[in-house]
Amino acid sequence: MTDVPGSLASESWAFALKLYAEPGVREACLRLQEDEDVDVMLLLVAVFAASRKHMRLSFEDVRVMDDASRPWREQVVRPLRALRRTLASGPAPAPSEASERLRSQIKAAELDAEHLENDLLAVWLESKTSGKVELVHAEIRDVIRAVVQPAPSDEAGCQIGDMSSAIAVISDAADRLAR
Repeated sequence: MTDVPGSLASESWAFALKLYAEPGVREACLRLQEDEDVDVMLLLVAVFAASRKHMRLSFEDVRVMDDASRPWREQVVRPLRALRRTLASGPAPAPSEASERLRSQIKAAELDAEHLENDLLAVWLESKTSGKVELVHAEIRDVIRAVVQPAPSDEAGCQIGDMSSAIAVISDAADRLAR
């Protein structure tokens, strides 16, 4: 993990942790993850890029970011998450005190894996040289929508209207942190 103070990866990770801790953001992110299969780390990095680095990310940018992080997410992050969730209720000997210790270790590994995904996405952000502009609140919501619904014509994607409250919570929290 890149914990070099002042690096884009370090800034992005710190922002992601702060944003996720804002009231309602955790719940909104988990709703998008569960209901629409949104990659929360990708979402948090995109919000960081828009609100802190003033980068206008297009649907194509989000697609490229998703392509870059998909193998890691699918082969490492999601299996760790699935294992952690499984241990919450079984099979035997779970749930137990011993399995809860293991589950906590897996949860820490999952967080480390998300940190590495953040670093991977930060490398992509560093390569993006154009698009830095002052973004207004509505445009930050557009970046969030680009992550939630990867392409304007994606018929199989979620209905943005269904997710508007989650998008608003995340966007409003990003605005508070930007002040």
